[in-house]
Amino acid sequence: MRILVIGSGAREHALLHSMSKDPQVGESDLHVAPGNAGMSELATMHPVQVDDPAACVALADEIAPDLVVIGPEVPLVAGVADALRAKGYPVFGPNKDAARIEGSKAFAKDVMAAAGVKTAHAEAIQPGASDADIDAAIDRFGPNWVVKDDGLAAGKGVVVTQDRAAARAHAADVLAAGNPVLLESFLDGPEVSLFCLVDGETVVPLQPAQDHKRVGDNDEGPNTGGMGAYAPLEWLPEGGVQRIVDEVCVPVAKEMVARGCPFQGLLYAGLAWGADGPSVVEFNCRFGDPETQAVLALLESPLAQVLHAAATGTLAEQPELQWRDGYALTVVLAAHGYPQDTRTGDVIGGAEPGREDEGVLHAGTARDEEGNIVSSGGRVLNVVGVGATLEEARERAYAVLPTLELDGSHYRTDIALPAVEGRITIPQ
Repeated sequence: MRILVIGSGAREHALLHSMSKDPQVGESDLHVAPGNAGMSELATMHPVQVDDPAACVALADEIAPDLVVIGPEVPLVAGVADALRAKGYPVFGPNKDAARIEGSKAFAKDVMAAAGVKTAHAEAIQPGASDADIDAAIDRFGPNWVVKDDGLAAGKGVVVTQDRAAARAHAADVLAAGNPVLLESFLDGPEVSLFCLVDGETVVPLQPAQDHKRVGDNDEGPNTGGMGAYAPLEWLPEGGVQRIVDEVCVPVAKEMVARGCPFQGLLYAGLAWGADGPSVVEFNCRFGDPETQAVLALLESPLAQVLHAAATGTLAEQPELQWRDGYALTVVLAAHGYPQDTRTGDVIGGAEPGREDEGVLHAGTARDEEGNIVSSGGRVLNVVGVGATLEEARERAYAVLPTLELDGSHYRTDIALPAVEGRITIPQ
């Protein structure tokens, strides 16, 4: 099975690594566009502008893939899946219409309201609103403010704060950029990320995970694209995954079919588990990063075949997914200054391609003119650890991190530690 993966981060590296183990995937069957410096042992890399539908179709015509897997949200919202499907290529990833579930938070709220799905109360502020209108809207929320950019923001377009001035400032910044702002009521309870393979009304959940968004230990500092994640969630109530599927994901999938924009790909539900169960924080229209790196480390079913089934409308015919026992965890190694003032171009030691089985995945890397692997983004590398216990998975990931050298880099030391120490509680 010849496969083209579109994207360049650790999520795509994890997808390639998992699919390389599929018995239907040969050594030369994997292609990635544009990829990064760590993927060269797994896939043939192709330079392409990922949000350019015509360029992606031209590449597919050259490769003739049996499956295209689109990793990031930007090409999905740009309609790359639509253009590829129009040429007859099976695509894992929703069309532009369905990708609005992530691309427009207002659209997602409307879908949830129609489907009867629990979520935070929300109010939109449009560009051009007066200062008085903005202040009045801000005053209708709090004491915990949740202020979101109503569009794509790579996981960093939200401010959650008890500081009214900070909430007001973020709203003003988003509006000044010409984007609507979404104010939401704060949802109490620990967060859950649940990925579901979706093919119309067929919904197949993966293992639940939890992301760590703040840059610093103890959830301090600004939000990032994600500094680490772990799976599964031992603290989730029994039957919790099925409850999310039944109360959230299936109703949303059915509502999208009813609207004429059926979802085909990966529906990511970000939730808060409160006293009354799950409530939706947001939806994404693709695999999450970094949760994917942990979740796929536990998957035993052949990933390429499963994604191909979803892309070709045969997901309902597939056997139940199989998972290895134990836990997985990923830790992000970030560049100097990330996320506020990221420095790139620093040489990385210990990051030669081919360390996937040791848990080393590349996120933001490239090669310089001398052939050195250098940092090219804020989140530079991921290290994945797998163990019989979550504590063992932590130990294995953190044992590998010292083998990687990047000047000024930083990482959180407490990924999954609250879960290991039993400090995650569900509100009563």
